[in-house]
Amino acid sequence: MKEKVNVLLVDDQPGKLLTYEAMLQELDENLIKASSGKEALSVLLKTEVAVVLLDVSMPEIDGFELAQMIRQHPRFDRTAIIFVSAVNLTDLDRLMGYTLGAVDYISVPVVPQLLRSKVGVFVELHRKAKQAEDLNAQLRQMSSRLMTLQDDERRRVARELHDGLVQDLAAAKLIFARIVEDSAQLKEQLATNGIEILDSAIQQVRTISYLLHPPLLDEAGLASAVRLYLDGVSKRSGIKTFLDVQPQNFPRLAPDVETAIFRIVQEALTNVFRHSGATSSWIILSQEETRVVAMVRDNGKGVAEETAELRPDRIGVGLGGIRERARHFGGDLRLSNANPGTLVEVVIPIAAQPRKRQPLLQSVDGKQVEASTLFVHPIG
Repeated sequence: MKEKVNVLLVDDQPGKLLTYEAMLQELDENLIKASSGKEALSVLLKTEVAVVLLDVSMPEIDGFELAQMIRQHPRFDRTAIIFVSAVNLTDLDRLMGYTLGAVDYISVPVVPQLLRSKVGVFVELHRKAKQAEDLNAQLRQMSSRLMTLQDDERRRVARELHDGLVQDLAAAKLIFARIVEDSAQLKEQLATNGIEILDSAIQQVRTISYLLHPPLLDEAGLASAVRLYLDGVSKRSGIKTFLDVQPQNFPRLAPDVETAIFRIVQEALTNVFRHSGATSSWIILSQEETRVVAMVRDNGKGVAEETAELRPDRIGVGLGGIRERARHFGGDLRLSNANPGTLVEVVIPIAAQPRKRQPLLQSVDGKQVEASTLFVHPIG
């Protein structure tokens, strides 16, 4: 069954309201009547309305003034307003109505079929727009869920690589080491080469494991994990990286927030390495009372204006993933040319951090002792 939407009928004459109600009854929508501009505003503030059928000539607040008030509120910027008038029918009147936000104009006497047709069209447009918004919300939830599942899978694979394959390779290395000690010169050379290969394999597995999910992120927090990651990026890419953490004793955040910010920095630096042609990059992690800011800047060639505007058809998977991670936490992505280079800035709101309570000290035998450590003995 279709979900009914609200249609607001505004006229200072009760007879006209009853007439409009009878004409629109066939649409099977929720018809709400208001006999003045003030009453209509009261209804709009409390109820989501798809279409407003509005009489132009009313005392106190006329239709033009009411339409202007409605359009000034951000909630009603897409609400369809249809003017009904028996007097203001000149082209100048119609132009004024359209300028104030009207989508259509109906003259009196009203033709029932015409009124139903016009109102029905805008009702269906509102219903389709609402359905599209709901679908977009569901898609955003699915996207966020997929990213969470991806992070969980990376954590699982990283753990298996570290606890399984690396241990086997390390054991093989020990066996080769024994061969070196007990074998002739030729076998010793072969075993030495084997050890070098195993060392390389172990290092590769550790790198893959860390890139999938750095264990330091869970153990020591975001700042430490990013710092170690940047060391690896500099060695692998040759790009100099500089990290600024504010405050220096960067606090622990919620695990999912720390993972999201780490992935954002990781993806931004991957873009720097692949596309920018930069020689240096600067990373800033800043935690304030109600937000965390992550900024990545490089000295490369910058981006096109269409990309800086984050047009969906001009951003790749990397920037798209960064934006979705930020949106999942109610955050925002900003992209700009830094001349030279590119600046990626992500702001994620967080709950205000409570101030650390200072312990209450009391003097006991000339020494300051925290009050919570003292025993209180009952009297008697």
